[in-house]
Amino acid sequence: MRILLWHGYRLSGTGSNECARALALAWSRDGHDVTLFSQEPRPEHFDIGAASAVRPDIDGILPVFVLDRYEGLHARLLPDFTPAERDHYVRRNAAALREHLPADLVYTNHVLMGGPVGAATGARYTVSVHGSELEYSMRGRPDLARLGQEALRGAAATYVGSAHAGGVLTEICGPVPRVHQVPSGVDTDRWRPRPRLEALAALAAEPSPAAGVTDRLTAFLADDEPTVVYVGRLLHNKGVHLLLKALDGLDARAVIVGSGGHRADLAASAPPRTLFTGPLGHRQLVHLLPLADVSVVPSIFPEAFGMVAAEAAASGTPPLVARHSGLAEIAARLASAYPPEFAQLTSFEPGDPADLHRKLRALLLLPPDERRRLGLAARQVAVTHWGWPRIARHTLDVIR
Repeated sequence: MRILLWHGYRLSGTGSNECARALALAWSRDGHDVTLFSQEPRPEHFDIGAASAVRPDIDGILPVFVLDRYEGLHARLLPDFTPAERDHYVRRNAAALREHLPADLVYTNHVLMGGPVGAATGARYTVSVHGSELEYSMRGRPDLARLGQEALRGAAATYVGSAHAGGVLTEICGPVPRVHQVPSGVDTDRWRPRPRLEALAALAAEPSPAAGVTDRLTAFLADDEPTVVYVGRLLHNKGVHLLLKALDGLDARAVIVGSGGHRADLAASAPPRTLFTGPLGHRQLVHLLPLADVSVVPSIFPEAFGMVAAEAAASGTPPLVARHSGLAEIAARLASAYPPEFAQLTSFEPGDPADLHRKLRALLLLPPDERRRLGLAARQVAVTHWGWPRIARHTLDVIR
């Protein structure tokens, strides 16, 4: 197939960014002719297989769901765009796509603005829902909900990563035809268990994303003390404050990875053995996660899937997630693979630091061999259900 894969952002850092890169790689490995459209300034730094990369000219203004820095672009929240500005953005992207038609499929990420961009090409298109656009931008905005519903009405398929995401889509946009549940994937070759000394040496050899970060991290992890890791934005709705409270009194250290406006407040309330690294790339994280005993996803905000938990599982690190939204579906999948006596150690009551403390304590008190056994069971779930080759093929099988 000839596939035009449109993604409005970069190729690393968030779940949808990684999905775009991984799909381009998986489809091109399967022999498809893939062109990847994104705002990544250095696509040559990423493995996208035989796919070609295009960066559409959007006149420098980028609609986003959460404010962040984008090299060479002025990012503004999507709800702050006027209809004329939205239309201009759609026209610029659709024009870039039309230059590469004909194609068998235009695959777009995000209801907004992927849906309108796909529709404007005049070609057969699909839309992948990632949740951030629904919760951060479209909820409570009937005008944006209508815009999304109109775009999805013409899509050959709309993909949701979980039953929860499908329910939120219906709640916000109303009934949508041709919705298919296809979870996000994980590169299980890249995210994999590694011997401790090998992972530590590989982490030390990686370039530091900021001055001294890698050196401080490897020094912090030099011994085999029990380690808890959080990866994500440092925002209130990600629940990092709950994790820091739950760590109090535990014989464990914590590595907190990510950036965000709440870092100073979080650092002030953190237990003594806590290291804030700032943002790390996947090239560091693939070595860090195998060094952890538990990876926690404490989000208090609905998550469409839970990519960090799936990556931890693939790395052989037991994930512990808040029991809600798409995270609950990940926990249920893991619980079904664990020995029955450990099934409850996949999730905790949302927003409850005491329950998180209890579950963390139980995991950290397990003998290392028992915890490794859970990690290998989690790894098998990731390989069987979330591996990218399977997900990429299923995505196309849906519309064949």
